[in-house]
Amino acid sequence: MHGPIPPHRYFAYLTWTDIEAMPERANAVIVQPMGAIEQHGPHLPLAVDSAICTTVLGNALAQLDDAVPVYSLPPLYYGKSNEHWHFPGTITLSAETLLKVIYDVAESIYRAGFRKLVLLNAHGGQPQVLEIAARDLHQVHDDLMVFPLFVWAVPNCAGDLLTPKEMELGIHAGDAETSLMLSILPEQVRMAEAKAEFPQNLPTDSWLTMEGALPFAWVTRDLSASGVLGDPTMATGAKGEQLLTSLATSWATALEDIYRFRQPHTDSAYLP
Repeated sequence: MHGPIPPHRYFAYLTWTDIEAMPERANAVIVQPMGAIEQHGPHLPLAVDSAICTTVLGNALAQLDDAVPVYSLPPLYYGKSNEHWHFPGTITLSAETLLKVIYDVAESIYRAGFRKLVLLNAHGGQPQVLEIAARDLHQVHDDLMVFPLFVWAVPNCAGDLLTPKEMELGIHAGDAETSLMLSILPEQVRMAEAKAEFPQNLPTDSWLTMEGALPFAWVTRDLSASGVLGDPTMATGAKGEQLLTSLATSWATALEDIYRFRQPHTDSAYLP
């Protein structure tokens, strides 16, 4: 049931008495892994984001000192994936549903006495939803610290392994994700069916981009016939191992940082 998460770090294996007796409950870090069940081209399974998130987290947790209390909730496999819904197999929640799920999970965690919640996400289609949820939750409970974080946001070695074109445009089912899956679940990767496809007909001589400072709205079908945005034919399991190691090492550092973190507060007499 725990998958790649170390059993002693898996929240669902605790009893209610374990939690009641936890000596540092308010400062313990609770992580909600978040992914998606969505198309990743003809060569990768639907579970890519969920598999990457849980495996990176599990490897990071295995590196932590046992004195640092960090626990993983069961993964949230479904996400807001409507950019992919033209491709069969994609399962998507609405933004409203995803927000409600996050709110309810957070309220349950808060009621149990925890005050640090990490929303650890590996799906590029929902960071904004997590950011909204985090701000709303902290506004309601000013002693609840919520961290809406993206698996790929920590320092990692992707820039040393991928081409500049792949780093810019290979955002879905390309070299990085395929390499990681060759490391994590090689038996579920169909390299014979991998094909390279980069976004088509992007505006030229324009400030507007798919992602970045001046983005435009898009769905995957606008940009790719195969569902791939990148070049998975360049992927190798060796690259995946390097990516996994660098991501997990950085997340071990980040999780310990979150454990040490204290919410800033102003001393202003003018605030209620």
